[in-house]
Order: sequence, then structure tokens, then C-alpha cells
Amino acid sequence: MMNMAGGMMNILMVTGIDEAKSCAEVVGASLGLQVDAATGRKAALEALRRREYLAVVMDETLAECDPAAAEAIWEHAGLAIPLQINFAVCGAARLVREIRAGLRRRKREQTLSWRVAAEAMETEMKSTVAGLLLNSQLALSGGGVPMATAEKMRKVAELAGELQRQLSAWRDTRGLAA
Repeated sequence: MMNMAGGMMNILMVTGIDEAKSCAEVVGASLGLQVDAATGRKAALEALRRREYLAVVMDETLAECDPAAAEAIWEHAGLAIPLQINFAVCGAARLVREIRAGLRRRKREQTLSWRVAAEAMETEMKSTVAGLLLNSQLALSGGGVPMATAEKMRKVAELAGELQRQLSAWRDTRGLAA
């Protein structure tokens, strides 16, 4: 997965287990992503200062033993998906499943939020365009408008009509009802 700047997004695993590096390599290979391992609070906070992560996977044991450290890590995680998993009772396959589920959930949430934002913008634009079209047509129908002003008003009405058609076409290409 790529971030907005086009760089690869990493996952940060925060755990005190001895096999942290090898576990991170196995998880990373399974996901096709770079997985960094941090063995504690200090290393995790340093990693979070250096880069943005797609997900932060914290060992539940570490979080329970040091709640203040866990809270500090979550506060600095930014937009990363927070996952807390007991590394002692699950293997790399379960970690991969949990991370994939979190990534899918994030993708669905992003898609939904983009759709809602696009629909809100479309509604706002349609309202503004309709107002422009209506007001320019009313001004033209009122009579007594100087020729130069009437020509400009016709151009505004024409542009507003074209924008209205483009909005309708855009909506149709997205497969949404009017």
C-alpha cells in the first residue's frame, strides 16, 4: 500500500518477545509490506517519530504491563490502525489475519467516507449551480437589462447549464441515482 506521497506504508509491531525481528519478517513477507519491530515504548515512539505507519500492532502483554506506555504509543500512532494482540497465544498466521482484517476495515471506512464527502460536495455544487442558473435566467427575463449585461448573463446561464450537465454525467458514471 502506498501513502499519499507515494511511499510505501509500513506496519509497526511493538512486542518484547525474543523473536520479534523474525516474526516481523514472516508477517511482512505474508502481507507484502515492510514490518518494523520495536521492543518497547522508547523504540516504538522513536519509530513513530520517524515515519507514518499503516498499522501499529501492540503485544497485549506489553500493553497490560505498562498501560502508560501503551497509551503514549496510541497517542503518537496518528492515523495508523491500532491493533492489540496477545503474541504469546497466537502465531504469525493469526497476526497476518488480524492485520489483513484491520486493513480491509480501514479500506471500507475510507471508501465510505470518500463517498459521503463526494455526495456532500455534489449536493452543495448542484445547489449553487441551480441558484446561478435560476438567478441568471430571472435577470434575463426581467427586461430592461442593457445588451452587454444581458450577453454576460446569458454566458453565466450557459456555463451554469453546462456545469449542471457535467455534474449529472459525473453522477451517472458513478452509478448513483439522481
